[in-house]
Amino acid sequence: MSVAVAVTDSPEGRLALESAVAEAQSRSTGLLLINLTLHDFDTEEVPPGLEVTVINRSGRGDRDPVAAVIDEIDEHPEVDRLVLGLRGRSRVGKAVLGSVAQRLILRSPVPVLAVRTDRTRS
Repeated sequence: MSVAVAVTDSPEGRLALESAVAEAQSRSTGLLLINLTLHDFDTEEVPPGLEVTVINRSGRGDRDPVAAVIDEIDEHPEVDRLVLGLRGRSRVGKAVLGSVAQRLILRSPVPVLAVRTDRTRS
């Protein structure tokens, strides 16, 4: 068993990483870190002793982020949970704009743990 996390350069990405680390530690399992940033991930952000596999993208031309995450989950059958960071969006934003997180929640082949950065309700 393993926990996957999609990490972005945002407060939501940082919260997702923190939550995924806590989830992996509580389940005594490894962490598959899918790096959706445009730079290599520094594993010093992960506590020592936690088994972590980092998947780095090669830049903007490297697949749609949703496809990248789904592909990696499919290639790692040990993954049984995906952790995502969310932020609140306005009603107009929800109606007009797509969201990587929303698409992942709908398409993920494994259960999703979604964590929000804001605590306000819209």
